[in-house]
Amino acid sequence: MVQTTDQTYDIVILGGGSGGYACALRAAELGLTVALVEKDKLGGTCLHRGCIPTKALLHAAEVADSAREGAKFGVNTSLESIDMAGVHKYKDGVISRLYKGLQGLVKSAAIDYVEGEGRLSSPATVTVGDRVLTGRNVVLATGSYAKSLPGLELGPRIMTSDQALTLDFVPEKVVVLGGGVIGVEFASVFNSFGAAVTIVETLPRLVAAEDEAISKQLERSFKKRKITAKTGVKFAGAQGTDTGVTVSLESGETIEADLLLVAVGRGPVTDGLGYEEAGVNVDRGFVLADERCRTNVAWVRAVGDIVPGLQLAHRGFAQGIFVAEDIAGLEPAPIVESGIPRVTYCDPEIASVGLTQEQAEKVHGEVSTYEYNLGGNGKSQILQTQGFVKLVRAKDGAVVGVHMIGARMGEQVGEAQLIVGWEALPDDVASLIHAHPTQNEALGEAHLALAGKPLHAHA
Repeated sequence: MVQTTDQTYDIVILGGGSGGYACALRAAELGLTVALVEKDKLGGTCLHRGCIPTKALLHAAEVADSAREGAKFGVNTSLESIDMAGVHKYKDGVISRLYKGLQGLVKSAAIDYVEGEGRLSSPATVTVGDRVLTGRNVVLATGSYAKSLPGLELGPRIMTSDQALTLDFVPEKVVVLGGGVIGVEFASVFNSFGAAVTIVETLPRLVAAEDEAISKQLERSFKKRKITAKTGVKFAGAQGTDTGVTVSLESGETIEADLLLVAVGRGPVTDGLGYEEAGVNVDRGFVLADERCRTNVAWVRAVGDIVPGLQLAHRGFAQGIFVAEDIAGLEPAPIVESGIPRVTYCDPEIASVGLTQEQAEKVHGEVSTYEYNLGGNGKSQILQTQGFVKLVRAKDGAVVGVHMIGARMGEQVGEAQLIVGWEALPDDVASLIHAHPTQNEALGEAHLALAGKPLHAHA
């Protein structure tokens, strides 16, 4: 028998991932009554099957490379082997500590946490088992799943990132289907662990959403690492067995491998959850929402990966906070999508914020750009990394895009976000003092050069 709760919450949130739990915590902090519904584990994909576990694997991969390459720094180390059980113990320990901390935060807040599979049963209600939760506002935050391709059957040797995160052996040969963020990150991990890696990408370049100069540098760096990138080629099919897989391309070429990782993006989790029946506009599975995360149905909001745009945990997190504050009447400013920082944690790392050169030319017409090569940066030379910082500037105006590639460059995206978000002029940043020797100096040097006063660079 279905039981309707006597209480009407200020917000009922469907989904406890980055967007959902952020919305719940901020709303509770603002004194709103909140019900948070999650069918799996609090923290969602990011914590359990996405950001955190993949970055833990990438750090283990960095340690493997450091051991293998110690001699070039005068430290005689060698890589004996990769113990996948040990890697997973380390990775799972990180997840466990963060999970316990998040559980403690939600438990200590005034949040009614409801475990179970929820469904939007009307614009104002979410049904979970025999409970009906009524909200003055409902927030949809059900996240995304790892996509595959029609007709491609997953199995022991054909898998998505979900299965790859628990792989108990290091394959000798891997084909990665997809050269986007997930694909190049896993390609980097497998290569560092000792596998021969081939990336198959339909588009003409890797990480095609990034500035073209970034793609070219990544492809050069991957070539040096002996990662093969087949771009502009179409996948035709794959035949898997218990011990390997044969990948076929439309050109007629076949590739034999121990494993095929399917990294063709993520799809929205909305099917069968009652969204369309409640009148919410959905397009190809995505919930349509405006700049204030409002759907077409009054009092129903949507955040995170189910909303078209960047599928990033910190985007969902920011949207969750925004919605809580908007419902509370604080009237926060809408989130500017292009101002959201983006980091790809392969080796070398990619970090960007703002518009690519191509995008800026469409928006601003004439632009100027500058690439500061990390060859002139002391800390980058110490780290033995190659790459650059590229600035995109509207003609005689503000810096509208910052694009970086090189070891640890993701750590520089915070200042880059401030530069773009506050519409800084090159002279504004050039006047700031950047500590030496740091990779952060590369941002300062790039702006010095764009302001017409290069130091460790040519004009």
